[in-house]
Amino acid sequence: MSDGAVLHVKGHVLAGPDDVRDELWVVGGRISYDRPAGARDVRTVTGWALPGLVDAHCHVGLDAHGPVDAETAEKQALTDRDAGTLLVRDAGSPSDTRWIDDRADLPKIIRAGRHIARTRRYIRNYAWEIEPDDLVAYVAQEARRGDGWVKLVGDWIDRDLGDLAPCWPREAVEAAIAEAHRLGARVTAHCFAESSLRDLVEAGIDCVEHATGLSEELIPLFAERGVAIVPTLVNIATFPRLAEGGERKFPRWSAHMRRLHERRYDTVRGAYDAGIPVYVGTDAGGSLAHGLVAEEVAELVAAGIPPLAALSATTWGARAWLGRPGLDEGAPADLVVYEADPRADVRVLAAPRRVVLNGRVVG
Repeated sequence: MSDGAVLHVKGHVLAGPDDVRDELWVVGGRISYDRPAGARDVRTVTGWALPGLVDAHCHVGLDAHGPVDAETAEKQALTDRDAGTLLVRDAGSPSDTRWIDDRADLPKIIRAGRHIARTRRYIRNYAWEIEPDDLVAYVAQEARRGDGWVKLVGDWIDRDLGDLAPCWPREAVEAAIAEAHRLGARVTAHCFAESSLRDLVEAGIDCVEHATGLSEELIPLFAERGVAIVPTLVNIATFPRLAEGGERKFPRWSAHMRRLHERRYDTVRGAYDAGIPVYVGTDAGGSLAHGLVAEEVAELVAAGIPPLAALSATTWGARAWLGRPGLDEGAPADLVVYEADPRADVRVLAAPRRVVLNGRVVG
């Protein structure tokens, strides 16, 4: 498409869960619901259009060993884009990916800075590894570097204990979260187990990643405080393999990981039923491939979340939560077009017909 071209999207434009329109126009890279006068160079795309999908837990610029070079990060971002993910909340990365913001052909990224972990209590080369006395200072640093989010590692294996255990004392997370909020940033935390959750939620955390330790006892607290969860079920599917690998050295940890995996669907369904906000995240990067957003939506449905709610968790609802527009008048034209209605079958998300980013058809 030339710079003066107009894109016409027609058929079924899903501007909201129940807001279906016949068409939209893209002029100058932005959405309009009014036909532009005198448009000549018009390209038409037909199908079912959704706002660009959201992966609310993704790591661009990271692999299993740590930060990657720009070429690898670009391939990761392109893989996500071609799967329909046009907005990423990067939930912790040691790489500087600000250069992506200058690329109109790559997904938009909301960064949480670099992970903040306890010394020797996380994956090597990923995080700032510090002690509790330094937590407030590092949270302030990452709040200033990020795009409105900070990422803590809330729990990890304690090798002396042989099991998952909290990384931070209660007073440290209270002070750290208060500092992030003072600086205008929200805080999320990696949490597999049960034991760190109450302290984090009562300290004012905004979101919990994975949340496999969410119990019937804790669900009302999450719901009361409005704490969101991003379950990353495609990542939780790896727990049995991880448990098998650690069985000999850490049998208690292995058994715990298997229990968390076995109840994963019940945990997510219980959270949703209680009114806890649930969003789509794949945990791509690290050891997981990029481009898995459709699989994660399907996993939420398998857990018992209604298809329309699972779809909202990667479209309208997720964008509202992150403060980014959907298919609104005047918004950047970031959208994905499908052959069939994804509300009827979320598996449609696995096969985008067209991907439109900043008003240009890129896939």
